[in-house]
Amino acid sequence: MELRPEEIRELLDEKADIYNCRDFIVSDPVSIPHRYSRREDIEIAAFLSASIAWGQRPVIVRNAGLLMDRMDNSPYDFVMHARPGDFAAFGNFRHRTFGGSDCIYFLKALQAIYREGGLEKAFSGPEIAGRRDTASAISGFRRRFLSFGPPPGTSRHVADPLAGSSAKRINMFLRWMVRKDKRGVDFGLWNSISPADLCCPLDVHTARVARALGILKRKQTDWKAVAELTAFLKTLDPDDPVRYDYALFGLGVFEKF
Repeated sequence: MELRPEEIRELLDEKADIYNCRDFIVSDPVSIPHRYSRREDIEIAAFLSASIAWGQRPVIVRNAGLLMDRMDNSPYDFVMHARPGDFAAFGNFRHRTFGGSDCIYFLKALQAIYREGGLEKAFSGPEIAGRRDTASAISGFRRRFLSFGPPPGTSRHVADPLAGSSAKRINMFLRWMVRKDKRGVDFGLWNSISPADLCCPLDVHTARVARALGILKRKQTDWKAVAELTAFLKTLDPDDPVRYDYALFGLGVFEKF
């Protein structure tokens, strides 16, 4: 489909307005952190849900819900007070290639991170001071998160954009935490990162639509593609470029664009 630039802007503005709404939550992994009102519960539920957000959406939502159930639906209290033996209940958890040993490590790493100040600090702490770009912030977080002795293979579940990964799941998590959209989807809990600095979560759906519209030329779905697409979206809205994630995702998933 060949659209003029002004037609692309009009289409994306229209679709972003349609899909950035409460109805979007029903079938999306963001529904899991929306179960909670306490900041730390939201953060932990969001991080774990985003971490397993690949595959069929109903399965993602179901398995993320099972994780919450195993923490008695009090993720922050569990993370902060769990003793070594309490983690055994997650030994048989599995979501695709994310298995029990991965899950247990994630919970233990979250425990250490919250005892040191929490997830927001881990994304904006002194180890990444002076690095304002999102790729460096995510990579810095990854180093910290994997610094507690993960089992073999667990590192593949924490993306590194500096190694080329599109980091879709972490970018989605950051969208949830940072955007203050007042539309009832993203939470806007964090102030240390600006919405203007977020990068578009790029998956097969958003990439396909972006290429069909001609706003993404790169064939690989990697960090360079994320940077290219986000740069275009900033020409539409420099203060909140990733609101167009809703438009691209909605066009791809719901409208089969």
